[in-house]
Amino acid sequence: MSSVIPQGYVILGRIGAAHGLRGEVRIEVRTDDSSRLAAGTVVLTDDPLVGELTIARLREASGKATIAFEQVVDRTDAEAMRGLLILAPGQAEEDAWYPDDLVGLAARGDDERKLGTITAVRAMPAHEVLVLREPSGTHTMVPFVTAIVPIVDVAGGFVVLTPPAGLLADEPVAEDDGDGEDDVDGRGDETSGDEA
Repeated sequence: MSSVIPQGYVILGRIGAAHGLRGEVRIEVRTDDSSRLAAGTVVLTDDPLVGELTIARLREASGKATIAFEQVVDRTDAEAMRGLLILAPGQAEEDAWYPDDLVGLAARGDDERKLGTITAVRAMPAHEVLVLREPSGTHTMVPFVTAIVPIVDVAGGFVVLTPPAGLLADEPVAEDDGDGEDDVDGRGDETSGDEA
C-alpha cells in the first residue's frame, strides 16, 4: 500500500485491529472534534485503492474507540483496513498545522541551542515523527509527541525539542562518572562475592 495524503487534508485517525465479525475496527482517534467522525460522514483513506468510506457509526468504551464503515461488512474486509489513515479536509483551527507547514522549520532546544531543521513529517504506526537534519547532517526521527516537541510555532519558524538523552546524534550522552553508583548487581556495594 502506498500512503497518499492530499494537500490540505488532515489525519482524523488510524485504523487498528478488526473488532468482531461485522466489519468494525478499532481506531486511534487523532481529532478532538468528534463530529468529524459522525455517522454519515464521508472520509478519505490514504490508500488510493480504497478511496472514500462512509462512517456508519463510532462508539467509545473503556477509553477505546471502534468505528464501522458502510462499505466494510465483514471481518476479512476489516482486517485488510488495518493501518489505513482516515483523512478529511483541514479546518482553520487555532494551534493547528499541516505536515507541510512544519517542513523547513528550525529546531531548537528549550535553552535556545540550535538542533537542526525539520526536513519531513512521516506517519508511523504509533504516531507521526519529525525528520530532523542535525547540524552534522545526520537525519534523526523525532517522535512528534508533546513530551518531546512541546512547542510548534509555525509563524515564528521554529519548533522546540526536549529530546531524551541519546535521541539526537549531535547531542552528547552523559557518561558514567566512575563512582561505582551504577554497579551491575544493583546492591550499591563493590563486593565481588569473595569474602576475605
